Parts: sequence; C-alpha cells; structure tokens
Amino acid sequence: MKYYVYALKSEDRNYIYVGLTNDVERRIMEHNKGYNKTTKPYRPFVLFYVEEFATRPLARIREKELKTSSGKRFLRSYLANL
Repeated sequence: MKYYVYALKSEDRNYIYVGLTNDVERRIMEHNKGYNKTTKPYRPFVLFYVEEFATRPLARIREKELKTSSGKRFLRSYLANL
C-alpha cells in the first residue's frame, strides 16, 4: 500500500491544510463535505501538493515536517509558483 502526504488550500480563506492518507481522492471529498471538524470552516478546498511514500512512518515524518512553520513557508512558496 502507498501513502500520500497532501496539502489543500482553502478557496475562500488564507488556510493550508496538510494531511496523510492512503486515498487522496477520498480524503479531499471528506474535507469538502465537512466530515472533518478541523477543516470544516475553511471549505471548499483544492488539492495543490502531493508526495507519495512506500510506508506510513515515512509519510508521517514528512507530514510533520510540512506542518512546521518552515514547511508551511515551503508550501506557500510552492503555491505562489504554480
């Protein structure tokens, strides 16, 4: 099984969410339908970043990195260059 670290951008607010999953499409749908208390107020979302990993522990390490202030700076820079 493959695991993915992903970043979503709120279409209406200045908010980036970083998460980990084994099914990116399902997770985006869950976020956009409001199933997650953390992200519900920031809907709708668009996916703008995905990394693939062979194991969940490796994906978790990267997820934690992207949730730091330097990780968020990286994602904002990545988003600005799209």
